[in-house]
Amino acid sequence: MSVTEDKPEPHEPVPAQHNAEPAVQAAAARAAAGPGDTVKAGGAAAGEATGSAELAEPAEPATPDAGDRQDGPGAKGKKKSSWRESIVLVLVGVLAAVLVRLFVLDSFYIPSESMEDTLLINDRVVVNRITGDIGRGEVVVFKGWDGTTLIKRVIGVGGDKVKCCDAKGRITVNGVPLNEESYLNPQDYPSQEKFDVTVPEGRLWLMGDHRAASEDSRAFKGDRDHGTISTGDVIGRAFALYWPLSRITMLPVPETFAKVR
Repeated sequence: MSVTEDKPEPHEPVPAQHNAEPAVQAAAARAAAGPGDTVKAGGAAAGEATGSAELAEPAEPATPDAGDRQDGPGAKGKKKSSWRESIVLVLVGVLAAVLVRLFVLDSFYIPSESMEDTLLINDRVVVNRITGDIGRGEVVVFKGWDGTTLIKRVIGVGGDKVKCCDAKGRITVNGVPLNEESYLNPQDYPSQEKFDVTVPEGRLWLMGDHRAASEDSRAFKGDRDHGTISTGDVIGRAFALYWPLSRITMLPVPETFAKVR
């Protein structure tokens, strides 16, 4: 028996196959992902086959900064309203100041030395126009005997008997001597001129604190009203000195007048 050599039959070359598994996985992932989702390919081989391992995310619209935003009609309306409110507030403030100036408070400067040392030349005082009943010892601004505006201290009111002087040289009101050291100019006597006056009702007897330099009720005691001034001629009560700043002070009623009845 002849023996024949068993030779392998020739085969056709088998073409090289690429590994398709990563591509299949990527396709499955894309199918599973929803719109807008980002899908990454699995494995390095997929990256080599597709040329990109990551799909780009869709760009989000940019949000403008606050400085880039343009004001709408509503914002412009609010700005106009704010301006109107500011103007109204300013006008109300000015009107209030004018009303206070006309009817409540006023300011006066001192032109002479008749009230020294309580008030000096060019001092400025605040005057309350709403005086009510005017009392003894108050400093008042009034329309004077010659029509000018003056400032003096009230010594006697309607019905008072004002006299100069007692045995110690003191002015008396209804028989009560006044201790005037707290306001009388230290260079002065209470008065070098004698007088004895009963103040008519509704009128005032006034004197300056610097008696030697003051033209006051004493200088007009020979007229029909005995040198007194009507309470209707009083502009207001000076209750505070506000200028200069170094001399800011209140102008209270001296204690000595509390003893007068």
